[in-house]
This record gives sequence, C-alpha cells and structure tokens, in this order.
Amino acid sequence: MSNPKALITGASAGIGKSYAQRLARRGYDLVLVARDKARLEALAGELSHDTGVNVEVLVADLTQSADVALVENKLEGDPAISFFLNNAGIATIAPQLQTPVDVIETLMYLNVTAATRLALAAGRAFTARGAGTLVNMASAVALSPERFNGVYSASKAALLALTHALTKELTEKGVRIQAVLPGATRTEIWERSGGDIDKLPPERVMDVDELVDAALKGLDMGEVITIPSLPDIQDLVDAETARQKLSPNTSRSHPAARYL
Repeated sequence: MSNPKALITGASAGIGKSYAQRLARRGYDLVLVARDKARLEALAGELSHDTGVNVEVLVADLTQSADVALVENKLEGDPAISFFLNNAGIATIAPQLQTPVDVIETLMYLNVTAATRLALAAGRAFTARGAGTLVNMASAVALSPERFNGVYSASKAALLALTHALTKELTEKGVRIQAVLPGATRTEIWERSGGDIDKLPPERVMDVDELVDAALKGLDMGEVITIPSLPDIQDLVDAETARQKLSPNTSRSHPAARYL
C-alpha cells in the first residue's frame, strides 16, 4: 500500500521543516513547498535517506498568484494528498503606523490571500475525497493583537476566523481541521522581520520542535484550536463559550436598549 502524502508550505525552515521531519517519521510521503530550491532539495534528500519516504520538491513563491495556482492544482489534482499544512507566512515588527505599504501588501497577500486560497483548495479536495487534514498555522496574536504588529496580528486573525468558519462544513464531510496558535517561537521569521528573539524573556520563547510536537499532539487529541503553551485548556473553552454566547445577539432587528 502507498503512503499517505502531506503537502507543506514554508517547508524549507522553521515550523514547516519540523513538521516535515515529524510527518516523515509518521510514514507520510511529502510535497515540500517554498521559494528556496537548494534548501528544499537538501531537506528532501535528508528525509528520504533517514526515513525512506518519497519527497517531492515544489518551488513556489506564494506572493505570486500564478505560483499559488500551482499549489492549488497540486492539492486538488493529487489524490494521494491527505494532509495540508498551511504554514507559509512572513511577519513585521515595525509599529503598524510606520509599516511600509509594500510590506503590508506583501504580508497580507501571503498570510491572507494565498493562505485562504490554499485552505479552500485543500477543503475542496478533501471533502471530495471524504477525508483529509487541514492545519492552518495562525498565531497567539490573533487573540491578543495588542501585543504585536497590528498588520501581522490581523492576518493571523483572518486565518483563525477562516478555521472557525470552515469547521462545521469540513468535519461533517470527514475532514479534520485545526488552527495552531503559537506564541513566540525560535525560528528565522524573527531575523527576517528585523527582530531579535533573544531580546524576549526566555520563558516566553518556545523551541520549534517542542511547538510542533505539541501541535501534533493537539491534532491527535481532536483539538480544533491548539495553543501549545496554554496551561489550562479550560481557559480556551471559556473563551469559546463566551464567543458563542455573543453570536445570537450580534445581528438583531433593533438596537440594544442602551442605544435608544
């Protein structure tokens, strides 16, 4: 029997690379997507040698619509793909009012437009097949946007909202969905955004492999939202309960009494 196959965006380093290593050990063949061909090929060779799985390399710049389409076509056209890690993204740490417009446009295209297109492509593919796993890599700042650059936080909040919106539709059709909300994680995204993670208190920074192990455990446990560092899951349950309680009263035929 052939192995299941996982497609991972942002696979050349950091969270994507760690997922690739762990999914290979779980017996998944892989499709690795990123811009850096040399890094992808080196990782593919390493994983094939160490685990014996088959690894494909798909070089794509997901800030370009045509390259997003290539990955959409792969997700929908390869029936062996049963796991999609929607991970590619960039960050910026500048104060939001000083964030350059070109940075905003690139970040929002990659983190929101491309991520949304690919999530929906995976959703279409997996519901047609009656099975599959979609993991959206969001961020804890989706819940606490005041703690980071507002543009980045907003992009991750969009991915969290998309996960909430897709949950019922996908799970009814046999598809697992999860949003992972990491806090500060030791990856290259900090240096690329102009930051220095070593300036953060060490007790706030998680190792990338620990993050991915926790996220996969959360997936195995059936969590739709996984916050790897959250000590008490009841805090998340309470927040979700409060959110759901608001829902029926957010659209009514007349204003609330206090506005009259």
